[in-house]
Amino acid sequence: MNLDNLQVVLVFNWILFIGLIPLSIFWLRRGLKIWLKKDYSFVALWKGRSPKNAEKYALYAAISNLSAGAIFLAVFLLVFLIGLDYEIWTAIVGIAFWMKIVTDFNVSMFAHKVGVFKSRKRKENSQ
Repeated sequence: MNLDNLQVVLVFNWILFIGLIPLSIFWLRRGLKIWLKKDYSFVALWKGRSPKNAEKYALYAAISNLSAGAIFLAVFLLVFLIGLDYEIWTAIVGIAFWMKIVTDFNVSMFAHKVGVFKSRKRKENSQ
């Protein structure tokens, strides 16, 4: 591997690693606001709006945010404390990140009755 390529890879790895802290703090704060302060303005957002019954979906949003933030923070600390391998910590972070994104997207779609959940709204209105 060329020395120039090695430096670029090292810089991107550090950016990825240091980026764990702001994301974990952001998600932990958001999860705590939803859970403790009962601030439902962050729950199941779709096009910037919360659903009418946001408190119904608050538990899912809080768990999603808190678990992703805790995993990111734990991975950050484990890299420093035990020297977790690059392949392992990036795999854990990648899985946690995409699971959080997919979970939030699905909760938002279900709460707003968008996409595949649209037919459920019509059935509820007809009854």
